[in-house]
Amino acid sequence: MDLLNSVSKDGRKLKILICLLYYFPHRTGLTIHVQRVAEELVKRGHEVTVLTARYRNDLPRDDVAMHEGVRIVRLWAPLRMSRGMIMPAYPWAAYKLMKEHDVVNIHTPMLETALIAGLSKLTGCKLVITHHGDLILPDGLTNRFIRNTMFQMYKTAARQASQIIAYSQDYADHSYYLQPFMSKVTPNYPPVHMPLPNPQHVEELRAEWAKDGGPIIGFAGRFVEEKRPDLLIRALEIINQRYPNARVVFAGEYEIKYEDTWERHQDLVEKYRHQLIFLGLMQDQQDMADFYAACDVLALTSDSECFALVQVEAMLCGTPVVMTDTPGGRVPVQVTDMGKIAKKGDWRSIGDALVAVLDNPVAFRKPFAAIEQIFSFKETVDQYEQFFYAYARGN
Repeated sequence: MDLLNSVSKDGRKLKILICLLYYFPHRTGLTIHVQRVAEELVKRGHEVTVLTARYRNDLPRDDVAMHEGVRIVRLWAPLRMSRGMIMPAYPWAAYKLMKEHDVVNIHTPMLETALIAGLSKLTGCKLVITHHGDLILPDGLTNRFIRNTMFQMYKTAARQASQIIAYSQDYADHSYYLQPFMSKVTPNYPPVHMPLPNPQHVEELRAEWAKDGGPIIGFAGRFVEEKRPDLLIRALEIINQRYPNARVVFAGEYEIKYEDTWERHQDLVEKYRHQLIFLGLMQDQQDMADFYAACDVLALTSDSECFALVQVEAMLCGTPVVMTDTPGGRVPVQVTDMGKIAKKGDWRSIGDALVAVLDNPVAFRKPFAAIEQIFSFKETVDQYEQFFYAYARGN
């Protein structure tokens, strides 16, 4: 951190290039993370360009798109590989943009990491990596090939990088991506902010979802293998012994094109259909705030999770969390005591933890100000800004 402390800003405004596969209006924890940082940097007077894929044909092409002051360059992506996409114009577009910007920030894992590393060396535009989690895909020969290839590309970029940002020290200590490069790694909590819930809408949601007054358990995320939503549904066997009128409300996509988790668990879904509510993808932040506040507890049952923004979002809305014991994922509960940690992969442990929170919710609630202080949005963006100043062209 001595390097950062020695950097004098002198009012200089930076030109920052951010590279990632998906960006607004796509909504995952990764894209929300990048969007929040990019838009805040623009508010601070910097120029920010995002280079990304045109993942839907109805999105604007090339560099005509602006959103909240952020310039978005979307490239044609005719081929797809699992979650990845092939963009024929990417090498030239990235080279041109890196020549025009002071620093480049890439968000891994992504297919283009090795290419960006090479262009960073060629153009002299220093590279800062934000690592959003080791790539995890369902088993299979093709997915194993993708995982191994992506890791090799990441290592090429990590060697070239001036700095690597991890979500937490806990995750960094357990990441096979980050372990070989720990001398470059600095933890920085993700940027989190939420609007205050609307009390009237919250009551309306509770009345709709739990007409018989039972507890409401929330799940915010995609219905995919790594999130293990099946464990939460199975945990109803434990929960129902004490709360037979409990409801589980899922906020997120559940029919996912690149894997069959939803289809494989239809028997389980049908078994507990009367206790399950599926809202689909929710894109409005106010709607999400009201969703969290309407839940008595939020459950995250992932087999791996580098942090999970939704945990802190729920906490800011007054809702405690049950999280599985995964490196990085357990951090929000550990540092706030606003919830319980369950054994990974164990639906009985998840059920017991949820019952414990539902039995005494007041014991797990913390003031908004206390959560906001721990996960300071300003401090997160300050650290990004300091890194970009430290490694900007000319410094």
